[in-house]
Amino acid sequence: MVPMATLSEIRNPKSAFRNATWIGLFLSLFAMLLVRQTVAYFSPTLTFTAAIWKESLIWVSAIVLLILVRRGERLPFTSVGLGTSTWWKSILWGLVIAVASAIVGGVLAALTGYGHGPGSAAFEKLPLWLITLIVFRAGVVEELFYRGYAIERLQALGLNRYWAAAIPLVIFGLGHWTGGAANIVIALALGAILAGFYLWRRDLIANMIGHFAVDFVANVLPKLFS
Repeated sequence: MVPMATLSEIRNPKSAFRNATWIGLFLSLFAMLLVRQTVAYFSPTLTFTAAIWKESLIWVSAIVLLILVRRGERLPFTSVGLGTSTWWKSILWGLVIAVASAIVGGVLAALTGYGHGPGSAAFEKLPLWLITLIVFRAGVVEELFYRGYAIERLQALGLNRYWAAAIPLVIFGLGHWTGGAANIVIALALGAILAGFYLWRRDLIANMIGHFAVDFVANVLPKLFS
C-alpha cells in the first residue's frame, strides 16, 4: 500500500504532491467557469441540452478533483473537510448556515431586485427535477471547490487562513457575473458566510447541506407550491 502524504509535504517546493495541488487548485478555482463559458459559447441561451452538458462536465471535474486528492496528493478526504464531524452535528450546523444565508440572501435580493433578469427566466424554464439536481450540484461541488479544497490547499501552500478564504471567495463571487451586479453581491455575501463557517468548523458536509438547503428553498420550493 502506498503511504499517505501529509499537508507539510505540499509546502515543499520540490514535492510531487505540490504539483498535484497546483493542478487541483486550478480545477477548484476555474473548472466551473471554464465549463460554463464553453457551454455558453455553443449555446448562449441555457437550454435543456446545454444545462445537461454543463452539469455533467462540472460533476466530472469534481470527480477528477477527488481522484487527484487520493491518487495525486495521496491525502484522505478529511484534508478537504469531509468526514471531520459526526453526521448529526453536520446536519444541525448545515441548518444554521441555511438560516443565516437565507436571511442575508433574502434581504439582499429584496434590496437589489435580483431574480428578474433573462438568465433567471431561462433557468426557470428548465424542468423542476433538473433544477433540483442543479441546486444539489451547487451545494456539493461549489463547496468542495471553493471552500473545502481551495481554502485547505492555499493554507497548505503558505497563505494565512484569511487570504486562503478570501481568494476563492472573490473568484466565486465574480464568477456570478452572468446574473449581474446583484448576483455578484449576493454570492459574495453568502460565500463569506460559508467561508466563515468552514474556517470555524472545518465541516464541509455542513457547508454542503447549508448551501443546498438555501438554494432549494429559493429555487425549488416556490415551484412546488405554485
